Amino acid sequence: MEEPSLVQVNRESIPEYGAAKLDPKWQEQMVLQYAPLIKYIASRLALRLPSHISIEDLISSGIIGLIDAVQKFDASKNISFKTYAEFRIKGAMLDELRSLDWIPRSVRKKTHLIEDAYAKLQRSLGRPAEAEDVAEFLDLELEEFYQLLDETKTVSLVALEEGRKIGGGHMGYLEHELLETIQDDNARDSLLAVHFSELQEVMVRAIEALPDKEKLLISLYYYEELTMKEIGQIMGYTESRISQLHTQAMYRLKPKLREYSQDV
Repeated sequence: MEEPSLVQVNRESIPEYGAAKLDPKWQEQMVLQYAPLIKYIASRLALRLPSHISIEDLISSGIIGLIDAVQKFDASKNISFKTYAEFRIKGAMLDELRSLDWIPRSVRKKTHLIEDAYAKLQRSLGRPAEAEDVAEFLDLELEEFYQLLDETKTVSLVALEEGRKIGGGHMGYLEHELLETIQDDNARDSLLAVHFSELQEVMVRAIEALPDKEKLLISLYYYEELTMKEIGQIMGYTESRISQLHTQAMYRLKPKLREYSQDV
């Protein structure tokens, strides 16, 4: 599935952002121009969702997200409109998913247990916790822990199949993806628009602190844009094991972003 080809907006053509609303004609033009992004994002997101989730519901919420992006976009910030629009569209779709409460409460509880275990072990051990550490902390056999990772990976990462960069290189997909773990709408916008360069620095430091295997995986998946199957062939693991390692990495990285969001 190829990303829709969009004409990039000339920054000089965007009306000066202020307290007044943007010109309605310009808003309509922007919505029409970027509408193809909605179906594209909905289709890719649906790959990771249960079959009973309607893609039409995602598209409907995506339309609202795009309109919201057009109305709130601030041209004075160093972020392309396409980056901002993708963020708002997908954010609206995730908000729709949350409202449907499609993830069983038991799975959410398991996710919180794993996140809490990683955070506590990181503090007590003074190093990244290994899978064996977390399994012992949760009083699980290692294979039981790996099964738990498989059960919770959709919660940990409601993501597209391929890692990629968006927004003309302004923002890596990893940063984009992790921003979506922040549910407060205003906080997400603040992080995206005001603290973006700082966020990138936070993510670089967090990735550098990952265990070597997970660091390599993140690099290959998000920056070299390889599939998990290809990464498995390079690293000598099954695709399933690569998926588990990816889930572990996300459990380590997300708390770093939450800590940052609380400080700004």
